Amino acid sequence: MTSTSRYVHGTHPEEQQRLADLNALVNRASLAALEPKRGERALDVGSGLGQFARALALATGTRVVGVERSPEQLTRAEALAHEGGEGGLVDFRAGDALALPLSSSEWGSFDLAHARFLLEHVPEPQEVVNGMARAVRAGGRVVLEDDDHEALRLWPEPPGVMTVWRAYMRSYDRLGNDPLVGRRLVELLANAGLSPTRIAMPLFGACAGEPSFPAYVANLAAIFTGARDAILATGGASGEGFDAALQSLAEWGGRRDATFWFTVSWAEAVKA
Repeated sequence: MTSTSRYVHGTHPEEQQRLADLNALVNRASLAALEPKRGERALDVGSGLGQFARALALATGTRVVGVERSPEQLTRAEALAHEGGEGGLVDFRAGDALALPLSSSEWGSFDLAHARFLLEHVPEPQEVVNGMARAVRAGGRVVLEDDDHEALRLWPEPPGVMTVWRAYMRSYDRLGNDPLVGRRLVELLANAGLSPTRIAMPLFGACAGEPSFPAYVANLAAIFTGARDAILATGGASGEGFDAALQSLAEWGGRRDATFWFTVSWAEAVKA
């Protein structure tokens, strides 16, 4: 997050648990798309609870610098790292994505700068990417992962759920954020003076019968619950409609033919 970020979900323990579960769902696909190289020195911007930063450190064999604004997230990230016996893998730093806490010698020294699910929560994503571009060396790469919320498809569509989802998207607009920023990632990289090299769309979804499917349903329900006030404030859903949609989602999660379709937008660029 940044000092001007507008994160609708908060950092209460329930949200921290949702984020931990979310990491368990997406880290493998994110790491596979990233293709980290041994010896790469990496910067993870908006490192959150640190699970991905730790996975990246294990893959590269080097200590990762993880920047996170939220004191609650940082405290929990450090606790999780120590609980996992990986306390030395990440240099967790309190800081803002718009003012990265790097020393003068660190600017322009990283082989890789990465941010995931961050740009959708800031009104000025270009400024964040500009800072990441400045942080990497010539030949270094910047990798962005974020959401285009219009990509969500649930089938068969549970009654009322997409109405709530569209109201959730409107809550981003109300805060000055872009719920469609995922489709803009290559543009943001190019505008930062970088040379885009490739894109990917890591799968974030499953069908009934896959072991991970209940976790996807639970994550969506937790998103709605955590953002309830913001969703209702848009006027796009009533309280009764919201509650009915949650019930509909729970029932849908028990269907044998249910499918959760979503992909994460992913883009990479290199610094000349």
